[in-house]
Amino acid sequence: MRNILIIGAGRSATSLIRYLLNRSEAENLFITIGDISEAAAKRFTKDHRNTQGIQLDVFNEAQRKEAVKNSDLVISMLPARYHFEVAKDCIEYGKHMVTASYISKEMKSLDKEAKEKGLVLMNEIGLDPGIDHMSAMQVIDRVRAKGGKMLLFESFCGGLIAPESDNNLWNYKFTWNPRNVVLAGQGGAAEFIQEGKFKYIPYHRLFRRTEFINIEGFGKFEVLANRNSLQYQSVYGLDNILTLYRGTIRRVGFSKAWNMFVQLGMTDDTYVIPDSENLSYREFINLFLAYSPTDTVELKLRYALKIDQDDLMWEKLEELDIFSKEKTIGIKDATPAMALQKILEDKWTLDPEDKDMIVMYHKFGYELNGEKHQIDSHMALIGEDQTYTAMAKTVGLPVAIAALKILNGEIATPGVQLPIAKEVYEPILNELKEHGIIFREEEVNYLGYNPENLHLG
Repeated sequence: MRNILIIGAGRSATSLIRYLLNRSEAENLFITIGDISEAAAKRFTKDHRNTQGIQLDVFNEAQRKEAVKNSDLVISMLPARYHFEVAKDCIEYGKHMVTASYISKEMKSLDKEAKEKGLVLMNEIGLDPGIDHMSAMQVIDRVRAKGGKMLLFESFCGGLIAPESDNNLWNYKFTWNPRNVVLAGQGGAAEFIQEGKFKYIPYHRLFRRTEFINIEGFGKFEVLANRNSLQYQSVYGLDNILTLYRGTIRRVGFSKAWNMFVQLGMTDDTYVIPDSENLSYREFINLFLAYSPTDTVELKLRYALKIDQDDLMWEKLEELDIFSKEKTIGIKDATPAMALQKILEDKWTLDPEDKDMIVMYHKFGYELNGEKHQIDSHMALIGEDQTYTAMAKTVGLPVAIAALKILNGEIATPGVQLPIAKEVYEPILNELKEHGIIFREEEVNYLGYNPENLHLG
């Protein structure tokens, strides 16, 4: 049998594991699921004779190497910073590898060795990055094949709550790593190009510079810039493009509300709060407000944020129970970002019956035979439940499909890579359609960059 090792059995691995188990008989696969928690690894192995769940500590070098050595292909669903050690083991023992994470500098350094050994080290093959790369390159390559010149590319993606499960004022719940949501946008200005001009949005202004988009059947959304859109110029072959802008999708109003936390300093992750484990939510909020012997926390917060008590922003804050004297942070040596995450997880964790939603939207502008054209493309997918989410499906299925096609020799180009070659994206996108992950394209009048869609707070 052909052995696949999956390292990491978290929430993004559910659909990945189900896909491979369903094909284990036909494809002659034996699947080993390794996780730091043996119970987490074994929860998927019931009634499947072609699989096993094991306790696997990636910091245990001997244990990790033995597991990699006994596989034909390794899928790493670990946090991005841990992929490199696994990748080195794959190089050492001659194993293919697939991850959903961005290619790091360390990973890229293995490219020459991977090519020399004929190994595929496929990265960025999840949702974003992943499906965004593949769906974008499919259209861009099609435009180029006709002789068109790309003028504009905008790409947005968001993990959201499905309309039928949207029951809070923020129109949002956590569908992926909550820590990444809290820290989103930090670490430098958002960089992009609009109409040939380089643009930058610093973190403290990011959540008040949003654009609006409309997606048929799902309504109006807002998008805010991702950190660095410019890195995709060379990746997509768009060095001379006039507009290149990538962003995150949220329901309208989320960014304005989130900006309250940013302006107060609650998303800061650079220092530790003394005695954080014993702080009530109310005391945590008061840390960021001016001292007053008479004014309440509520009054000071309204003054600091310049909002009235009948403002919807105030209702959103109250909904989070941030003024509670009974609820405590309960985390030792917490940073403000960690404490905020704890408060939000109380309210924004998916309930068992909740469904999430993934929305992705691309805009392509190009010139052909002296005329300008535009293609709008979107994909929306609603999850099954709290376990088999749309997020897990869109992250895990491309990983699983790529792994199987690498094993079968259908994806054979060696090296450290991302899925921008037709050899990779064409068959994977075709198979994703069978699972309801479908992009709907529409030819529209070319608008270029439309400043009317930009909301400046």
